Amino acid sequence: MYSQGLMGVEETPGGEQDLLDRFQARIDAGEKIEPNDEMPEAYRKTLIRQMSQHAHSEIVGVYPEANWVTRAPSLRRKLQAMAKIQDEFGHGLYIYSAAETLGVSREEMIGQLLSGKAKYSSVFNYPTLNWADLAVIGWLGDGAAIMNQIPLCRCSYGPYARSMVLVCKEESFHQRQGFEAMVALMDGSPEQKAMGQDAVNRWWWPIMMMFGPHDADSPNTEMGVKWKIKNFTNDELRQKFIKATVPQAKLIGIEIPDPDLRFNEETGDWDHGEIDWDEFWSVVKGEGPCNHDRITARRKAHAEGAWVLKAAEAYAAKQAARDAA
Repeated sequence: MYSQGLMGVEETPGGEQDLLDRFQARIDAGEKIEPNDEMPEAYRKTLIRQMSQHAHSEIVGVYPEANWVTRAPSLRRKLQAMAKIQDEFGHGLYIYSAAETLGVSREEMIGQLLSGKAKYSSVFNYPTLNWADLAVIGWLGDGAAIMNQIPLCRCSYGPYARSMVLVCKEESFHQRQGFEAMVALMDGSPEQKAMGQDAVNRWWWPIMMMFGPHDADSPNTEMGVKWKIKNFTNDELRQKFIKATVPQAKLIGIEIPDPDLRFNEETGDWDHGEIDWDEFWSVVKGEGPCNHDRITARRKAHAEGAWVLKAAEAYAAKQAARDAA
């Protein structure tokens, strides 16, 4: 475990403001912050919150898709789903490892998830009703994730930025895979086309919520951008997502389920309908359609897999004893 987590403002010569000034100068110069570098406690805590939530989302995010592995329409689709699930678990492990460099243990982060203290992306608290949902999750869900994650490759915290390089490459593949599945549906029978459109109708707004509250209602956005943990605000990322998605939807014959969606010639952006923020906050607070199912499944998996951890620890202790002999 790195010792950086023990460094606090109080132990830094010159006091809090001197530390903040030195730290901001490094951020403004484009330097990467590494685990043993001095940093404000608020920066460390912000990163732990964001990175643990990100890692939790990668793990919990497999449940909506795993629901359809045994019911995939073909062997090819089944293999794709299994490969994607394996990738997502790996992403979670990368980000947990990067977060540990901030002085927090993986056990603590997972404990916060299982207790309900820590959050994960609200979009994973919605049900997958048919195979078309997996195509939409890949096309739109992973498309939204990419908008969030590619800028993280330039995040000011080195371990987080480096962990995102492979994650983004694999997420880009997942998005293309989802789009290809949507193309197949929209080239199919009238029933398949209707199934694809219905899935988009149900998932569009939960996916728009993935970017978080409007900037004016997001207390963490301003400081996150100042410290270059984030390079774009929530609303900027949401706009980027719409700009990328609208032409793709038009190409394959999908209608975006937002009657207020229209291009604004003056701003160069897309005006869109108002997001149901009451629904968003309800899901965040644990009152969504699948919140209980997701956390129950995660607790069950954690309990049933405890013997694996114990076995690994026992084997490691045995090997260490042999080496010491």
